[in-house]
Amino acid sequence: MPADRGMLVILLPERRRFGRQRLAAGVDRLLGRADRLGDGEAGEQAQLLRYFETVPKAWPMAALQRQADCGDAQGFRWLRADPVHVRPDISGARLMAWGNLGLDSREADALLQELRPVFGDAGLPLSAGAPERWYLQLAADAPLPEFSPPEAGLGDDLFRHLPEGESGRRWRALLNEAQILLHNHPINAARIAQGLSPANSLWFWGAGVLPASVKTGMASVSNADADVSALAAAAGIADGDPGQGSRLLDLRRERDWRKVEAQLSGDALSQVFARYQGIVLDFADGARWRLRTAQRWRFWRRPLAELGA
Repeated sequence: MPADRGMLVILLPERRRFGRQRLAAGVDRLLGRADRLGDGEAGEQAQLLRYFETVPKAWPMAALQRQADCGDAQGFRWLRADPVHVRPDISGARLMAWGNLGLDSREADALLQELRPVFGDAGLPLSAGAPERWYLQLAADAPLPEFSPPEAGLGDDLFRHLPEGESGRRWRALLNEAQILLHNHPINAARIAQGLSPANSLWFWGAGVLPASVKTGMASVSNADADVSALAAAAGIADGDPGQGSRLLDLRRERDWRKVEAQLSGDALSQVFARYQGIVLDFADGARWRLRTAQRWRFWRRPLAELGA
């Protein structure tokens, strides 16, 4: 078998994101006969670390995505300060939306104009690489507290993810001031009137400097979200299938299991097996399956009843 055929690795969200959607007939047999690999570490960062390695070892997604967006990340420490929607409740406030508010450039520019003096006075220039990807620029050696990635906070109490202690005091104060300005902004009033979620808070995350290099065993990525695209660009690999080597297919934002099954059924599956040595399904909760053509002879194995978790 030619070494350059590689594997198709499909990145998927946590299995619970698919709820109780049933496995289609045929797909249940396919997964029942597949190799259940040992669970990897849970979380999207750990999931991507299975395929990308930064040198030196770190996870500076703000710098990587800033470089992909604007090409000016070198020489600074970067921190994401993304617009998000939080919903007040009896115990505090919950992060309900990040990266999918649907802000357009006009709305983002108006919100940024209001916020820039707050962060500028603190010595932290605020800018955007995209309507919902906002960045703070810091000195390369600027110390920062620990920040939670937004996927870890979705649906959770905002205050559980704020930086703690004396080192976090400055950031809690900045966030509080930003929330007041966002709450009172006419853009958010207009969005609420239209039945849209307001961008009423910020999420700080992804701090770091641009790594010297990014390594990967993948030859290409496709359908990539911004973080995978940034890693691929830093690693110098193709966006789209170059016809050889392993490919990373990013379906982590998918919530309809039928669209995943479309990759595993009929002609689509035949084409995948003609091109690749096999398929790896990698879920963000750490569950993994490996599929190969020879597994179809495992008649003694029962179909998989459900994805689980």
